[in-house]
Amino acid sequence: MTISNIEDLRRQARRKLPRMFFDYIDGGAFSERTLASNTEDFDEWTLEQRVLVDLSKRDLSSDILGARYSMPAMLAPVGFAGSFWPNGEVQAARAATQADIPMCLSTFSINSIEEVGAVMPRGLAMQLYVFKDRELATEIVQRAWQVGVTTLFLTADTNVSSVRERDTRNGFRTASSLKLGTVLDLLSRPAWCLRMGLNGRLTLGNVKGKAGVPRSLMAQAAYLSGNVDPGMNWADLAWLREQWPGKLVVKGVLSVEDASRALDGGADGVCVSNHGGRQLDGARSSISVLPDIARFVAGRAEVLLDSGIRRGSHIVKAIGLGADAVLLGRAYAYGLGAAGRKGVSQAIELLRTETELTLALMGMRSIDELRANRDAVRHRSHHAGQAGAVAGALIDTLPRKFTPSKSERDTCHADKGATL
Repeated sequence: MTISNIEDLRRQARRKLPRMFFDYIDGGAFSERTLASNTEDFDEWTLEQRVLVDLSKRDLSSDILGARYSMPAMLAPVGFAGSFWPNGEVQAARAATQADIPMCLSTFSINSIEEVGAVMPRGLAMQLYVFKDRELATEIVQRAWQVGVTTLFLTADTNVSSVRERDTRNGFRTASSLKLGTVLDLLSRPAWCLRMGLNGRLTLGNVKGKAGVPRSLMAQAAYLSGNVDPGMNWADLAWLREQWPGKLVVKGVLSVEDASRALDGGADGVCVSNHGGRQLDGARSSISVLPDIARFVAGRAEVLLDSGIRRGSHIVKAIGLGADAVLLGRAYAYGLGAAGRKGVSQAIELLRTETELTLALMGMRSIDELRANRDAVRHRSHHAGQAGAVAGALIDTLPRKFTPSKSERDTCHADKGATL
């Protein structure tokens, strides 16, 4: 199969992965409306085309969280990635390093922070859930710092976990053991079974061997999901700020009010995100709230956008609307499920090529140039307003409707060939 875009990688992943794991990547909360709007709402913005520009030299490099990378994108935290492909997080980290972009590791990773840190000399960030067991959270934070992580992402929108109906049907993260139907589903993908079987038992690497933590992946997933603290609040951001000496990003911000509280709490960045449509179904799409949040933050902290990125044009629109960088979640997870490290590299390069070509066709040569010309990304209503104004101006230039006098009307009526 020829891979031309992220959707092709998605189809390939669907063919190769057991339904339980594909549904985990692909699904969202309840009716999945926010999941859909995350991508669909990018169509609310258009791009301005410019021609006859020297495009012989082009550059996508961009600053992200204090360092320069090859493009304004990073791999998002994706839980259980090592169940899509053997050593999935390590393979993704190698692809990110080769592409010179950063990556954020999930707390719910199969490979441990130490294993991933060993193959990613720079650009590795860590995502954290605040657990009821604060000692566990503190230990993960300390381990991340020891392996060279300099940025921590606090996931703030998961005090309670929403219902993801696909996962419920598959028993994923809810059941502590495999159901017969799930076992049959796994066996329906013999190539996946062989790959994973040769790699040994799947466990969550960051809690492996800890006292009180179950041994099997299913039981560990249910245990850790149940350990996320429903009482997490803004005081926990202050607690984490005291614990963490590096950069701190609050992930899950969808309003100016929450962005303001994050900055007041010492955050170095906010990640505009609705958890990929996996939490509040009916929440606004990330791209729709980005402009207001970016205007409010206005350079005081970094603004990242998560949720819905499937095209290079999406990256361009996000940067044009005020994001400093975007997070790639499902886009790279599909690649990982389709072909391991090679698939992640394909996903990154597809988006890189699309981004570069989109910019070039807009008459721009760099991300910095896009940031200096953000009015090239326009809401459709802006064009509608322009069209109305232009139409009004044209109408004003047209001759006024001819109104004949009574004598002229009488003359016309007398002349059967005349019309008004």
